[in-house]
Amino acid sequence: MHTLEQLHNGSLAGATRLQLSCGLTEFPREIFELADTLEILDLSGNALTCLPDDLPRLRRLRILFCSNNRFSVLPAMLGACAQLTMIGFKSNRISEVPATAFPAALRWLILTDNRIGTLPATIGACAQLQKLMLAGNELTELPPQLAACTALELLRIAANRLSALPPWLLTMPRLAWLAYAGNPVSAVEEAAAGPAAGAIGWHQLTLAHILGAGASGVIHQAQWRQAGQARAVAVKLFKGAITSDGLPACELRACISAGAHPNLIAVLGELRDHPHGVQGCVMALIDPAFASLAGPPSLESCTRDVYASSQRFALAALLGIAAGIAAAAQHLHRRAIMHGDLYAHNIRHSDQGQALLGDFGAASLLAPGPQATALQRLEVRAFGVLLGELLARCDGGDGGTAAVLNSLAQLQHDCVQANVAARPLFADIARRITACHVPQ
Repeated sequence: MHTLEQLHNGSLAGATRLQLSCGLTEFPREIFELADTLEILDLSGNALTCLPDDLPRLRRLRILFCSNNRFSVLPAMLGACAQLTMIGFKSNRISEVPATAFPAALRWLILTDNRIGTLPATIGACAQLQKLMLAGNELTELPPQLAACTALELLRIAANRLSALPPWLLTMPRLAWLAYAGNPVSAVEEAAAGPAAGAIGWHQLTLAHILGAGASGVIHQAQWRQAGQARAVAVKLFKGAITSDGLPACELRACISAGAHPNLIAVLGELRDHPHGVQGCVMALIDPAFASLAGPPSLESCTRDVYASSQRFALAALLGIAAGIAAAAQHLHRRAIMHGDLYAHNIRHSDQGQALLGDFGAASLLAPGPQATALQRLEVRAFGVLLGELLARCDGGDGGTAAVLNSLAQLQHDCVQANVAARPLFADIARRITACHVPQ
């Protein structure tokens, strides 16, 4: 975090990154003194309502964050910022998105938790758009021109007013991570899922240290007292009424509806009676021998997880992880649940190849019919991306080992192919992985 004093006295000269959160109501003009170097500007957590028309003077600006301010209109001059690839205006009051607000180089747009009712057709010109975050708005439809954004891989449209998913959405060649819960289109399925079962009272829990945090909440280790016994558990407390993926209530319905599976992190019940009304759930505590498979995407990687540079997988472990996650996804699809965030950073694994899939923040319930199959095949692409990442970090071999790797490479290719209808479903994926055997 930087200060206005640092900006005023010139001590930030040559800075490539600037972060100011100090109750700003106007854009500090001194920022333009950094025009030759500034690449990342974060003005989140202020009281701004507009940006200067000459913002494009920041000619090297690549990333702009203005979340948690008071904008009612997405600044129109953003489209003139030639190098701008990432824009974040989460949790403002935006109801209007001008047609000129999209820069040509845009890869990542975050407009979560606003009041947007329509998007302009010009978004279809964003040929490089990979990640679009629109949860928690008032959209009743998506512009058909969005179909031209064939690089789009992640789309969050949960908690809007969509009564249907457009058919073109289900044929987008690279779309892999989709969340749409909390819309009229899924209201029937969500109502049928009913209230979450297995309520666990706040008074039964004693929270300890934080185990981790994600987009939707913070996870604590805790003790659960029940019938005179104490059990170590994990408690997820949601951060707010709306997350970047959608609604906490939808996540609770999905993760409890998922039921038990050896490759899913077990959910024990919904948290009730928190003194401040915070929503949450209680989960089984994972063995500390299980580690995160990867870190979440970075500002640079956009839609791709970040692995440790030294991360390698033995073929046997790779097969175990792939088989486990394919089995978990098949189980979810059979229960009419799309995970929506099938990523390595949501997977815990052991060195022996055991894998556990968690985090249902982006999950959606599938309605019966042909759309459900198409949606499943979108998620198959997410699995294909994961499998490709594992294969890229697996040592090669000769003979039978090479044959297994070739089979997996073909499966990976089939999962990510642009023709969505030609991708295999998880039953076939699981069968093909099971058919692979590591030579003894």
